[in-house]
Amino acid sequence: MKVKINSYKAVAAWKWDLPEGSDRTCGICRVDFEGTCSKCKYPGDDCPIMIGECKHCFHMHCVTDWLQAESSQGRCPMCRQPFREKVAEVKEGTPRTPAPREQPRNNSTSTAGSSSSGGSG
Repeated sequence: MKVKINSYKAVAAWKWDLPEGSDRTCGICRVDFEGTCSKCKYPGDDCPIMIGECKHCFHMHCVTDWLQAESSQGRCPMCRQPFREKVAEVKEGTPRTPAPREQPRNNSTSTAGSSSSGGSG
């Protein structure tokens, strides 16, 4: 039986912002960054990427396990330089929107908030 899909809507699409020219696979487990390391179920925030100052990229769990091993001596598994995580840079023109604030969901939350604010003022 064949099924023909006339159209579809993508729910979400994303790609990791990796340094230009870097490999799209983890340097330790060799799994694509769109996938997950052996410890994670889902790609994305559950399986983040760490980029070293040397520009080598790894799944966070892979490189933390590597760095905890005594034999690693705190060095990058690819180039053997001391591994330091690269601090993310904010790109010009990147919109900065504050995170949405949660509203109270029930009366007990708002009552507790009003009684605590009444006691402090």
